[in-house]
Amino acid sequence: MKELALKYGCNPNQKPARVYVDGGDLPVSVVNGTPGYINLLDALNGWQLVKELKAATGLPAATSFKHVSPAGAAVGKPLSDTLKKMYFVDGSIALTPLACAYARARGADRMSSFGDFIALSDPCDKATAQLIAKEVSDGIIAPGYDDDALAILKAKKKGAYCILRIDPDYVPPATETKQVFGITFEQGHNFLTLDESVLANVVTEKKTLTDDEKHDLLIALIVLKYTQSNSVCYVKDGQAIGIGAGQQSRIHCTRLAGQKADNWWLRQSPQVLGLTFVDGIKRADRDNAIDVYIGDEYEDVLAEGTWQTIFAEKPAVFTREEKRAWLAKNTGVALGSDAFFPFGDNIERAHKSGVSVIAQPGGSVRDDNVIETCDKYGMVMCFTGVRLFHH
Repeated sequence: MKELALKYGCNPNQKPARVYVDGGDLPVSVVNGTPGYINLLDALNGWQLVKELKAATGLPAATSFKHVSPAGAAVGKPLSDTLKKMYFVDGSIALTPLACAYARARGADRMSSFGDFIALSDPCDKATAQLIAKEVSDGIIAPGYDDDALAILKAKKKGAYCILRIDPDYVPPATETKQVFGITFEQGHNFLTLDESVLANVVTEKKTLTDDEKHDLLIALIVLKYTQSNSVCYVKDGQAIGIGAGQQSRIHCTRLAGQKADNWWLRQSPQVLGLTFVDGIKRADRDNAIDVYIGDEYEDVLAEGTWQTIFAEKPAVFTREEKRAWLAKNTGVALGSDAFFPFGDNIERAHKSGVSVIAQPGGSVRDDNVIETCDKYGMVMCFTGVRLFHH
C-alpha cells in the first residue's frame, strides 16, 4: 500500500488528510476498521516504544497510548493476585506474558487509558485479545494476530475496531521531516539505543543498582523517549505507574506523575480492594468512582443519594491519615526524567512516592543540590548524559 487516505486530520475541519511514504510502501496495513490521524500517531509512537522495551528487557511489552503520549507501558511480568484484582482481570483467562504486559499497561492509569490505542511488541494472542475485548479502546497495532485473537478483536465496536499490522523489520529513513505553518523541519531520526551503558555514571554516595532496578530505569527512559515533553516517569516492577507528560515545568511533571503513582498504590489498599459496587455499573463509572474516592473530593461519591447508585454498601471515608500510612509502604520505585532536574524539590516530591533510584541527564547548574537531596534519602542517581525530548 503506497498511501492511506484519512477521513480528516487532527480535527474534522482539517481536510484532506492522508499518510504515505515517499518512494515506497507503508510499513503498516489495515486489517480491520478505519484509522484516524491521531490513531496513527499513537500507533506508530506506541509501536516504537514497545519494540524498544522488548529489545531492552527481553520480555513482551505493551503500551496504552492517548493523544500521542503513553498512559501506561509495561513488560510481561506475572501478575500478583492483588494486581489481578486491582486491574479487574477475569480469572477464567489463562494469562500469557503478553497478556500480563497489556493488563499492566492498561491498568496503571485506567482513567487516562479510556479510549486508548494499544501497541504490542509481539503477535496478539487469544488471552490478550480477551482482556482487550472488555475495555473501551480505539484500536491496536501489533506485528501479527492469531486467528482466535483476530476474531475477538474484529467483534469490538460492532465490527469497526481498528486493527493494524506493522512490519516488525521496518526501519525508517535516517532523516525525518515535518511541516509546521508551511515550514519544513528536518532532523535525524532518534535511533538512540537505551541500554545499561547509560546507567554507568552513578553520582550519588550510594552506588549499587540491582538488575531489576536497572530494568525499571531503562523502562522509564524508553517510555520518556516517546512521551510529549517535559516528562517524568515512575516505574515499579516492570511497569510505568505514573507518567507526567507535556508540562512546562519539571516540578509539575514530577508532581503529576507522582500523584498518578500514588493513586496506583492507593488502589491496592484494603479500603479500595474492599469496595463493593452495585450490579450493572459500567467499568468507566466504577473507575471514576474509585478515582474520586481516593482523592480529596471523596464526598462527591459518598453523599447520600449518590453512593447508593455506585456502591452496594457505603464505604467508610478513606482518611488522610490512613492514606498517608498506606503510601508510606510504597518503596523501591524507579524514576526517569527526560531532561535534568533543576532543583532538589523534584527529589523531595519523588521521595514521597517511594522513589529509591533515579536516572536523569544531569547538567543543571544546581546538580550539587539535586545530588545532595538524593544522598539525604539514600537514593541512587545516574546521570545518563542523554536528553529525551519528544515533540
